[in-house]
Amino acid sequence: MQTTEILLIRHGETDWNAERRLQGFRDIGLNDHGRQQAAALAQALRDDVLDVVIASDLQRAWHTAQTLATPRQLTVITDASLRERCYGAFEGLRYDEIVDHFPVAHAAWMAREIDARFPPGAHPAETLREFSARSVSSVIALAQQHRGKKIAIVTHGGVLDCLYRAARGLGLDTARDFDIMNTGVNRFVWDGTALHVVQWGDVAHLSSETLDELRQ
Repeated sequence: MQTTEILLIRHGETDWNAERRLQGFRDIGLNDHGRQQAAALAQALRDDVLDVVIASDLQRAWHTAQTLATPRQLTVITDASLRERCYGAFEGLRYDEIVDHFPVAHAAWMAREIDARFPPGAHPAETLREFSARSVSSVIALAQQHRGKKIAIVTHGGVLDCLYRAARGLGLDTARDFDIMNTGVNRFVWDGTALHVVQWGDVAHLSSETLDELRQ
């Protein structure tokens, strides 16, 4: 059976990332540092032969993906099912503000209660179970659709968390003991039955020397 090689990549930094402000479905663009990270990512992956570049439809993911697609004369395929988790009323607040405004819901979030639903905001919040099901099924569907190819998927930290757990057989309610960095490169394989992690968290391209060179 043909396998699908998948590069799963988190978008570059935004001002809200730097402020520790929760984004979720909010459509926040890359900041200057995030654009430098995306440029460094493109340089690091310049020799990877990619057949397809896919991104969440939120601009922070799309703009990051565009740096991979443009030099290959590919068009970024956007997919709303790759969005970050919807956090309802938490979105737009800093982490410390969530504690103040919604202490009970915040405690459920920190405890990783998989069926907790936070207060609604512009959109109804997703439970962790719902979000994981969406994230994992979306990536598997893309892997099946592009079987035998090498694809890059630019998405969000929460999606990456769910995919890592699915591939490693880790429960959603267990504490995270792995990093998810902006523009980190995570390599997976879909063998037609299961996802496998080949490489996790490659951020060699984010060295200070590399980023300094891009600023010149």
